[in-house]
Amino acid sequence: MKIELTKNKKKKPDYSDLGFGKYMSDHMLVIDYDDGKWGEPQIVPYAPFEIDPATQILHYGQGIFEGLKAYKKDGKITLFRPRDNILRMNTSAERLCMPKLDTDSVLEALYELVRVEEDWIPEADGTSLYIRPTMYCSNVFLGVKAGTKYRFFIIVCPVGAYYANGLSPTKIFIEDFYVRSSIGGTGAIKCMGNYAASLIGQEKAHKLNYDQALWLDAKDKKYIEEVGSMNIFFVINDTVVTPALTGSILPGITRDSALKILKKDGYKTEERKISVDELIEAQKDKSLKEIFGTGTAAVISPVGEFAFKDKNYKVGDGNMGKVTEYLYDKLTGIQTGRIKDEYNWVVRIK
Repeated sequence: MKIELTKNKKKKPDYSDLGFGKYMSDHMLVIDYDDGKWGEPQIVPYAPFEIDPATQILHYGQGIFEGLKAYKKDGKITLFRPRDNILRMNTSAERLCMPKLDTDSVLEALYELVRVEEDWIPEADGTSLYIRPTMYCSNVFLGVKAGTKYRFFIIVCPVGAYYANGLSPTKIFIEDFYVRSSIGGTGAIKCMGNYAASLIGQEKAHKLNYDQALWLDAKDKKYIEEVGSMNIFFVINDTVVTPALTGSILPGITRDSALKILKKDGYKTEERKISVDELIEAQKDKSLKEIFGTGTAAVISPVGEFAFKDKNYKVGDGNMGKVTEYLYDKLTGIQTGRIKDEYNWVVRIK
């Protein structure tokens, strides 16, 4: 592996006021694919890429990405389920006719990048180093076909809470006109186009003073799928319900972690279709106790209110519920080493 350290280190941001995704570190990892094989991993100074105007990614969107986090506590550096992120990236690559990564070699290179950027890992509660692996088609060609050249890179940045209100309950707007994805499409992978397609719902939600849009299925516009940046969960009576993975919903790693924790700790869980009508009826008869979202960026995000067709609905008493709080404490405790990892999810690299 080639490592070229920068001679011009950036000034670190104020770690007490990070926000999310604002401050990129000093270095990045780059690996290029050509002639049917991946080249040597290189850790180089963070810098812009020079891209020809005819580069295929700019025209046909053949690009995928992932998101994961590293944590630092008492000099120890850990990552949460990094192998699962690279495996999911390979699933995305297969769907978009892109070359798969060698999981072990990419992980080794990723760990080295995090070690190089150790000083960029904040240590305060609620902070972490966000890691963004990305792959795009780098062929210079105007034509709709799979490329033969690709660039894989990883950038990292110190982050605080994903939502500005932190763990205060968010408000979500149920979008019933636009759709994010359909079965047979790309909803189950992390490709760039999915997130572009979700922006209009997010903008619509913001104009109505909501934090995020909650998407419905494309066929019937009846069944709940996911929020733009999170999978969604509902506590109905004594059961934690989340939409089933039907092919149009991202199989979130945090979603999977939440389900495994809940099942192991004795909670009733269901993965099934849930309609808007069922959700509203549960709110009216008070069987809807909690709603929360799960995702790498926000980890666990409580929902205190939702809207559908110009009507607002309060969730419980509007505050974080007991199941949500338990899951947040347990999951973040495992991630940061405060709670024993019984699942072999945490990888220590220093």
